[in-house]
Amino acid sequence: MEILIVEDELEIARLIQLSLEKEGFSCHICRDGLSALQMVQEHQPDLIILDLMLPGLDGLEVCARIRQKPGMKDPYILMLTAKGEEIDRVIGLSTGADDYMVKPFSPRELVARVRALLRRSLRQGGQHQVYRTQHFLVDVDQRSANLQLNPNQSEILDLTTLEFNLLTTFVSNPSRVWNRTQLIDKLWGSDFYGDERVVDTHVARLRKKIEPDPANPTFIKTVVGVGYKFEDPAT
Repeated sequence: MEILIVEDELEIARLIQLSLEKEGFSCHICRDGLSALQMVQEHQPDLIILDLMLPGLDGLEVCARIRQKPGMKDPYILMLTAKGEEIDRVIGLSTGADDYMVKPFSPRELVARVRALLRRSLRQGGQHQVYRTQHFLVDVDQRSANLQLNPNQSEILDLTTLEFNLLTTFVSNPSRVWNRTQLIDKLWGSDFYGDERVVDTHVARLRKKIEPDPANPTFIKTVVGVGYKFEDPAT
């Protein structure tokens, strides 16, 4: 697994690198936002540890650009910053970060969070899995999802890894009501570290790609006080 460390303080970057390389990860370091975008294209990392306060482009802008133009891989992003205010955490997650840590941090916890992020995948059996509803065709093996706009027209959905996994979870369990804890356990496992509201962020991002009107969703419904459910009759 390849990890890109984007941190302008070299001492901290080296500490992160040493902690991760002891666990068998391959790491690269860069110290500003523009270099980070270039290295993402060159190295296609599995995960990015991204400092919020960077020279040039800040971490929020780097995160947003990576999510807007994913490369061959869709890397997980762990936001790392000295800021601990609630609003910074919310903004970081809303731009597409998968998790958020505040300095000073424990190297041991950082490694645990990295491992938890890299284990995020659907825990499915070995058979070829295809799910169909009235408007969706999701092929798990091919990692493809189609939205049927009308009987004669369909659209291939451009989804990140997390968005695809989330849609598959919903489509494979229509009408089931999921709370945040259940979705985290289903998608990311019981060893998840981080803010449960990351679920809300990914649901909102998925709605923007599949809903005719994301503000008034047709498919992914909010169940007030509980969580979410998917509604679309099977064909």
